[in-house]
Amino acid sequence: MTAAPAIAVDVLVEAGDWPEGEAALVALVETAVAAAAARADAEILDGSEVSVVLTDDAGIRVLNARHRGIDKPTNVLSFPQDDPDADAYGPLLGDIVIARETVDREAVDGGLPFRHHLTHMVVHGFLHLVGYDHMEDDEAEEMERLETAILAALDIPDPYADAPLVG
Repeated sequence: MTAAPAIAVDVLVEAGDWPEGEAALVALVETAVAAAAARADAEILDGSEVSVVLTDDAGIRVLNARHRGIDKPTNVLSFPQDDPDADAYGPLLGDIVIARETVDREAVDGGLPFRHHLTHMVVHGFLHLVGYDHMEDDEAEEMERLETAILAALDIPDPYADAPLVG
């Protein structure tokens, strides 16, 4: 395996009652992005950048309605800067937006630690930025296998062991 590209991560806590301090959230996001970049089967330019916005259900609902035509909150949205079929990704990878209440509700419903589910959402969002998708069954299986491997490398159990929460 080649060395993971260096990726600059900008984290903005926009809204929501996020647990822990901002420094801990930034560390969690940076760790998740680095782990995903190391295992993704995508050429990512060294020095690329990604932004992660941590918001609330109200904020993500507006984005979900505007960009996907779905007028309800969701757990994570990704806004890639490159074509999903690009030969290489970067230097601006895109934006990931995550909703606090939805992630918390899903974690509680799934019996998962909040940090584990948040890490999963960062990984999931990042993979969308570098061309992965789950619209077709084979794509979903590939993406879930990769997410499971990335999370296992971070000592996080398989989030799909019982039922998928993403999508």
